[in-house]
Formats: sequence, structure tokens, C-alpha cells
Amino acid sequence: MEPEQPPLFEWSDTAPAPARPASTGRSASTGGSESTGGSESTGGTAHGLYAFRDSPQARRMLDVREVYAEPAALDSPRGQQIMARLPGVRVTEVDGHWRIPSLHGNDGNIARWVRIKTDTLVLGVKHSLSTRPNGRSADWIAPGPSNGCAMACAYCYVPRRKGFANPITLFTNIEAIVAHVQRHVRAQGPKPEPNQCDPEAWVYDIGENGDCSVDALVCDNTADLVAAFRRLPTAKASFATKFVNPDLLALDPQGRTRVRFSVMPADDARLLDIRTSPVPERIAAAADFLDAGYEVHFNLSPVVLRPGWERDWADLLRHLDDVLPARVKEQAAAEIIMLTHNQALHEVNLGWHPRAEDLLWQPEIQETKRSQNGALNVRYALETKQRALARLRELLAAHAPWLRIRYAF
Repeated sequence: MEPEQPPLFEWSDTAPAPARPASTGRSASTGGSESTGGSESTGGTAHGLYAFRDSPQARRMLDVREVYAEPAALDSPRGQQIMARLPGVRVTEVDGHWRIPSLHGNDGNIARWVRIKTDTLVLGVKHSLSTRPNGRSADWIAPGPSNGCAMACAYCYVPRRKGFANPITLFTNIEAIVAHVQRHVRAQGPKPEPNQCDPEAWVYDIGENGDCSVDALVCDNTADLVAAFRRLPTAKASFATKFVNPDLLALDPQGRTRVRFSVMPADDARLLDIRTSPVPERIAAAADFLDAGYEVHFNLSPVVLRPGWERDWADLLRHLDDVLPARVKEQAAAEIIMLTHNQALHEVNLGWHPRAEDLLWQPEIQETKRSQNGALNVRYALETKQRALARLRELLAAHAPWLRIRYAF
């Protein structure tokens, strides 16, 4: 277990307005009245509604000591909000948030993979705002408010294109992101027919490359997007998470945001889901999130094939059936996602967590695949994957027949 770290931020919601944070080699200004950068923000964090991010559990997740930032991100209202909570933190100005040479391009950072996620934050401006079709988990993939994560799941696809480090990058132009999504939703009109994503609403994945629950420890980007979808009757937001952040219970989504708790057998999670909320905590949170106005689904993800996997997935499904109340089961659905891996990530993992690769890297039962985003990855061979999916469906029918599978791949 990691030792408890110092406080996440020196919160100061009533301090004077911030000056521009200092450039490379200097410390950030300590000022900062809270500014809600997003056009739809609830403003809740300014008034102390969100207490979890001051808790010991949250403080173990982030102890930011260095910020890399684009100047435009520092000048934005959201950037000033974030930096006002980081008094004394060193700021290095960069031309762009993507592939920072001293961060993403430094192979010496592999040994500090988790520490960098703990103590480093990147602030950028998302210049290319586009919404692309998906048709699997969601109808559309919205431009996300972040890229990267403070958690360190060994199989995560996000770092495959980022080199030797993958801390959170927060995009501070949240007003532009929200406005883009609103325009896109309104341009679609009502959904013409049901599909596997949702019977009535257009579903927008807002967290493809990050975890919105963790982002909410740092700023109001998640709150702004939840508030925006609350006002869009033909659409709903969706994001997957492995982190239970009770502060999200205060956002009042009114049924327009779907949270998908990712679950896997506990033994797998202990080895692969580094720095996440324990799987039983994710499951236990489902009823609270439903009662707070979220739609609650589950991601059975990733399914990792190894000796005993069928027994352990059966145990997990029985646990879901035992502890979830009827109101959660009645509206729940799930996605099954078989493990996909990547040669470059495999090599990075060998430098910081080689034990994980004993499970993830199995060339004898894996094959090369070209993913939907164009990346060259490895997956279980087709026949192996088909047999595993069929067996998992049998386990679901036996132990959690109420859990409807929206899709599997």
C-alpha cells in the first residue's frame, strides 16, 4: 500500500483573483477566487459542495508538484481556477500539450510511471473539436475534456501513443467543448429508432481518453458537461470509470448522464487496475449513483484469459447479483470488452510493472489487429475470443440473468 501523501491541493475558494502563473522555473501564483470556466457549470465547487477531493483517499491520488501548460491554457478561466489551487507549484510553459519532450519523450520516466501520474499535471487547449460516430458503446465520441489519467491500469490504451509518461492532461477551453457538443446534439434532432446504445437518446461518450471521475478532483470540466446534457432532452452523456468520486453525486444529472462502472475479478484488478477504487467499492456505489440521478451500467472490462478466469468471473457475477438492489438491476446493462494490448505498451510496462505482462502478453493465443482508430494492436485470436465470449454469456445467464449485454467485442 502506498504511504499517505500530502494534501491534494491547498484549496482556497475565497482568496483574491489570480495573477498569471509564473513561467518556466517559477512557482504558480497563490491567488484565486473560483471561476467556473464552463458555460454550463453548476458552480458547486466554489461553494464547498464537493468535500471528497479533500479526503485522504483523494489526496493519495494526486499530489501535484509540477505543471506543464500552454500559455493560452494558463490564461483561460479554467486554467486560472486550477492554478489558484496549486500555490507554489512549479509551472513550465510549453508550446503544446502533446508529446512534451522532457515528459513523454524521456525514456527515463518509465521507472517513474506512477509517480509522474501522482505529481504532474498538464494543461492544454483542445484545438481540434470534432465528434465522430461510434455505434458500439455510444452513438458518438465527443471531444473529451482530458487525455490521460492519474490511475495506472496496465492495459490502458491511452498511453499507447504518448510515449514514456501519461499524466492527466486537462483541456481548459471547456466552454468551446460544451458549445461544440450542444451544436452537434441539436443538429441531430430526435433519435429516429432504438439501437444498442440507447432506445431513445443519442449517447455521447465524454470520457474516451480519461476518467471523468478523477478529472473532477481537479476542476469542474465534468460538472460542466453533466450540466450541459441535463439541458439536452434528446441526448445523454456517458463515461466509464474505475474511481468512485462521491462528489459527482451532487451534480444532479437528471437521468441525462450514464456512468459505466468497470469491473473485473478482484485478483485481476489488484494486479492490473493500479491506483483505482477496489472493485467492490465500484459495485457498492451503483445504487448511490442511481439515486442521485445517473443511469448506471457496467463494463465487464477487460476480460483477461488465464487459468481460473471462468471461476473468478462467476464469483464476480454472483457478487453483483447478491449485493445490487432491484432498482439497479432493473435499469442495468453491460458491455463485454475482451483484452486488447499493444507492443509499445508492453515494452513500457516491462519497465515499471513486468508482473502485469505475465497476464497481458500471451502471444500464443493473441493475434495482430488494426483497431477502429487505426492503431496496430494485439487481441485474442478469433476462435479463442469467440469461445471465451460464449462462455461468459453462459456465466451471465447462470449468475446474473438480469444483466442485459448491450454489446461485446
